[in-house]
Amino acid sequence: MTIPAPIAHTVQQTQEWLKELRDNADFETETIALSVLRVVLHQLRDRLTPEEAVQLGAQLPTMLRGVYYEGWRPARTPERIRSKDQFLEAIETKLLPRALPVERIVKDVFALLAHHCDPGEISQVIDQLPSGLKGLWPVYAVTYRARA
Repeated sequence: MTIPAPIAHTVQQTQEWLKELRDNADFETETIALSVLRVVLHQLRDRLTPEEAVQLGAQLPTMLRGVYYEGWRPARTPERIRSKDQFLEAIETKLLPRALPVERIVKDVFALLAHHCDPGEISQVIDQLPSGLKGLWPVYAVTYRARA
């Protein structure tokens, strides 16, 4: 059976993203990378307005877009997380395995998004975050935001 080209493409893109996250974060497997990516994406998505969450979702590979929208309730967003500590704590409670360094993995996921998504879109995402969360993004993403 031949896999249709669009499906093969999104599988390949997803594998590339997961491998990149696995390598950068020193995870043992892509399964751990997917688990971490899911938790961080959900927390970020729920912190954005529905309109901005949809715009960010459009930047993701189709397969990861499904993960991103899983369980989303737009009427309940944006959540009122006002500090970096609240954001990291919300992620930590959902992460398995729990021994992962939460701030570092959030930075790794944000770096992955900044690497693959449109800089203008990332700038809009960063604009919606409290100042404490902006420091979790790579410097070049924040620098682009300052120039825009």
